[in-house]
Amino acid sequence: MSEATLAQWNQFLTNRPDAHLLQTGEWGELKKDFGWRPVRVIVENFGAQILFRKLPLGLTIAYIPKLINDERRTEDSKNFWNEVDSICKKNKAVFLKLEPDAWQDNLQPSTCDLQPDTFNLTLSTRNIQPPRTIVLDLQADEETLLARMKPKCRYNVRLAQKKGVTVRVWDDLSAFHEMMTITGGRDGFGVHSEKYYQRAYELFHAKGTCELLLAEYENKPLAALMVFANGKRAWYVYGASNNEERNRMPTYLLQWEAMRWAKARGCEDYDLWGVPDEDEATLEAQFESRHDGLWGVYRFKRGFGGEVKRAAQALDKVYNPLLYWAYLKFMGSKES
Repeated sequence: MSEATLAQWNQFLTNRPDAHLLQTGEWGELKKDFGWRPVRVIVENFGAQILFRKLPLGLTIAYIPKLINDERRTEDSKNFWNEVDSICKKNKAVFLKLEPDAWQDNLQPSTCDLQPDTFNLTLSTRNIQPPRTIVLDLQADEETLLARMKPKCRYNVRLAQKKGVTVRVWDDLSAFHEMMTITGGRDGFGVHSEKYYQRAYELFHAKGTCELLLAEYENKPLAALMVFANGKRAWYVYGASNNEERNRMPTYLLQWEAMRWAKARGCEDYDLWGVPDEDEATLEAQFESRHDGLWGVYRFKRGFGGEVKRAAQALDKVYNPLLYWAYLKFMGSKES
């Protein structure tokens, strides 16, 4: 088998229960409705969900987000990588971008073939997903989890409870999108369409791997988040709040309840999904003075405890060097 159907891919994942959210069949179906085409590749014991994005003239960009880490040895996976190459070429990919599902400190040359210069992969200058994050260990009891929080964060969780904030499951995606729009405008980040959040909710909630939680006060919505889980891992991906009753600290109680939801499902890790890409010493030295980018997000997320981690750097496989160079120049000009 090489190109697999959605059903075959989901069957393949039953033996890999801790695959990353972005390698699930549901994520591929979500992206399919918004400009990407998923192709699932299975060769022997190795597999990947590749997303293709159309470019002019029939060209594409290929992307493997969070490739399943099987600790595959080079000699065992040669046929798999040959098939990936073949599919990328068939789809006229300018290049393939691959993000390993591994932390930077754990990507060992002796146990994984995803190293620069292997199969002509080169270390990329750009990640697509936020490379730096905070991961909480949920294996302790709730009192221990609360004790691991920064004192101010723990205080805010309890303050929200005392001030009458409650959290419940929700399914009003239109109101959630409106809240996301308010948050994006206030904090300066991009927001997906309402249909995007609706589709994500439909795909994952039906499988029991997603919940939309709402924090409210006297039946008035204040903040909401969408949390996802797969296997022993959970991810906080989308969060929003309006500008009302912020002194009641609804976002803190909301995040705590999302952690409790993940823990109740048997998750051991809770990924807070994205902080500034700086080492922890820099983050701690500058978080009170910096307000650009994800710095405000870090001020909030650091309070819950956890470990700052960096994902393994993305790797690129180039099929059209000239157009790849043009892509890098274009992306560089957007950042300058």
